[in-house]
Amino acid sequence: MSDHAFATRAIHAGQAPDPVTGAIIPPIYQSSTHVQDSVGGLRGGYEYNRAGNPTRSSLETQLAALEGGASALSFASGLAAEDALLRGILKPGDHILLGNDVYGGTYRLLTRVLAPWGIETTTVELSDVDALRAAIRPETKVVWLETPSNPLLKIVDIALIAEIAHAAGLIVVVDNTFASPALQQPLALGADVVVHSTTKYLGGHSDVLGGTVVFADDRFFDQVKFQQFAVGAVSAPLDAWLTTRGIKTLALRMRQHSENAQAIAEWAQERPEFAQVYFPGLPSHPGHEIAAKQMSGFGGMLSFGLAAGAATARAFVESTSLFQLAESLGGVESLIGYPPDMTHASVRGTELAVPENIVRLSVGIEDASDLIADLEQALERVSR
Repeated sequence: MSDHAFATRAIHAGQAPDPVTGAIIPPIYQSSTHVQDSVGGLRGGYEYNRAGNPTRSSLETQLAALEGGASALSFASGLAAEDALLRGILKPGDHILLGNDVYGGTYRLLTRVLAPWGIETTTVELSDVDALRAAIRPETKVVWLETPSNPLLKIVDIALIAEIAHAAGLIVVVDNTFASPALQQPLALGADVVVHSTTKYLGGHSDVLGGTVVFADDRFFDQVKFQQFAVGAVSAPLDAWLTTRGIKTLALRMRQHSENAQAIAEWAQERPEFAQVYFPGLPSHPGHEIAAKQMSGFGGMLSFGLAAGAATARAFVESTSLFQLAESLGGVESLIGYPPDMTHASVRGTELAVPENIVRLSVGIEDASDLIADLEQALERVSR
């Protein structure tokens, strides 16, 4: 459906009505195995749920269409997707360059799971192209970046990084979870692979766990597909169906997430209680111009640095009512967290450690005035 607009693809890609009953919503194929007409005579190519399931296939078609990719694979979680990708494209002795502000789980996967297998990781400030070039080795195979990053909302110029990386023969992987394909299309900017935690904005309702790998072309599909089949961390039929249902409203939701986050960021930058406001939609953000160039909106994630320090930051996240204290992000409801001890506890004491005064918000689609009022009352509580 490449000739259709994004919102249309989100609703219709991979979603043909059931040919038997005419049901407008394709059914959930809640089956672990499939009857064969003869030995090896598969119906539609399906034999066993780990190898393939029609509901998962529909989601994978939808995911590829969202990112403008050639193909996609759906997994049980975002980290399962990342693991399958890395095991599929790397071998022991290879080296990966990682942005220096990424999800703590990605860093943990690389440094504690894949490092003993022989993968070496170097973190680098990807906005510094000289630092990137200097960090490339003969063994380097991948440049891995998040933009906007988690949790400091750094912005990386995808097209520029891709140009530098491809000149050195490297694979460019972009974690597009924070932006979602509704706001950013890394493959069109030169990335080779996109990954998502579909748990977040794609699912959008805090009721399903999942992940995906989307490919610009078919160079790496077979290797990663083999990992998916051989290791088996696939998305279950109901999880795939829930993700598909969430995706159908993604374009609408992302507009409201972005609008609300912009309003909160503009309110926050006027408050003396916040020493820093990390949001690329603010002209004062160092990555604002790049974000405006490569994104169609600035997203629903932002972080604050509390001027009073770590103790106040912890008290602040425990003082809201509409903003629920919880891990994860991207749901319709607003969440608040303290990354140093929650989402990024695994990078404490490393070069990726998050400043102790940081609070992260996943801004939902509630009324912005109610959300701001909630943050105001929380500031009043912690200042007493």
